Amino acid sequence: MKCPYCGEQESKVVDSRHSEDGISIRRRRECLSCQRRFTTYETVESLPIIVVKRDNSRQPFDRNKILNGMIRACEKRPVTTAQMEAAVDSIEQGIQNSLEREVTAAYIGEQVMDQLKGLDEVAYVRFASVYRQFKDINSFMQELNKILEEK
Repeated sequence: MKCPYCGEQESKVVDSRHSEDGISIRRRRECLSCQRRFTTYETVESLPIIVVKRDNSRQPFDRNKILNGMIRACEKRPVTTAQMEAAVDSIEQGIQNSLEREVTAAYIGEQVMDQLKGLDEVAYVRFASVYRQFKDINSFMQELNKILEEK
C-alpha cells in the first residue's frame, strides 16, 4: 500500500476492524519509511452489473438512481434515510447474489416497489404511478384496489 505522505510502498498493518457498515474492513497502517499512520478500507470487488433499459440500451448499475427515486417517492413521508438506504442495500445485494451480470430496469423497479410497499404505502403508490406510467384514473384505482385486497 502506497503511503499518502511520502509515496513509499512498504507499510505495516497496525490495527484491523470491521467498518460500521460491515461491508468493508478498516485498516490502520504505518509507513515503514516516514512512520506516519494512515487508514485504508478493504472491500470485496464485485462484478459490474449492467442494467438493460426499456429501449434495450445498457448502462452500468447505479444505486444512487434507485435511492433518488425512493427519496422522491418518500418526500414528506415518515420514512428515514436509513430505511431507504437499507432498502437499496437489500435490492443491490439481491442483484449481486443472483449472479446475473445483466438485469432489466423492470426487475429493479419491481424490487423498489416491493421495498416501498413495506416501508410506506403512499410512497409505494407514488413510485408505482410514475414507474408504471398510469394512463388514467382507472389504472391508478386498480393498483390501489390491489393494495386494499392484500390487507
